[in-house]
Amino acid sequence: MYCFVSVFYVDSLLSAFFLRKYCILWEVLYITELMINEQVRDKEVRLIDENGAQLGIVSSREAQKLADERKLDLVKIAPTAKPPVCRIMDYGKYKFDQTKKEKEARKKQKTVDIKELRLSPSIDTHDVQVKVKKAIEFLKNGDKVKISIRFRGREIGHSKSAMVILENFAKDVEEYGIIDKPAKMEAKSLVMFLAPKN
Repeated sequence: MYCFVSVFYVDSLLSAFFLRKYCILWEVLYITELMINEQVRDKEVRLIDENGAQLGIVSSREAQKLADERKLDLVKIAPTAKPPVCRIMDYGKYKFDQTKKEKEARKKQKTVDIKELRLSPSIDTHDVQVKVKKAIEFLKNGDKVKISIRFRGREIGHSKSAMVILENFAKDVEEYGIIDKPAKMEAKSLVMFLAPKN
């Protein structure tokens, strides 16, 4: 009996937890989508007209009637306020303007890519210069560059010479980039990050 009660108690606690989480999620989703016209069911609302003038506190029926007379929509813009704030507006035009603003904001966002160049501890100076040219090209494009030297087997004993290679690499590109993260060991690789100069 005791075991049954405890299992039931734990089960009810879990159910309550998930129900509460679901309700919070539902409330967030419901609030982010604006309520319009007949969805506004509050007794009283604070009303703002299409020009931004406050019309005071009115019943939702009266607010809907005013919106219908002007051939516009009644939109609840602040559902958590007391009383909730509604605005008379052209909801279709509002949604169109919002999506347009989001597209423009996405265009202005600059994404920074991280390009990786791999070297070996026994790399030749000519090969290093080829990698330096590639790194400069990436830095000019505004990308970050990850330079890694991977050690195989006993090569790990040459970590000091690998550190010198990375230091020289940073000096060769210092006109175009700066050290974002200094060289450090990550598993079996020595890694350094370079960022473009502003």
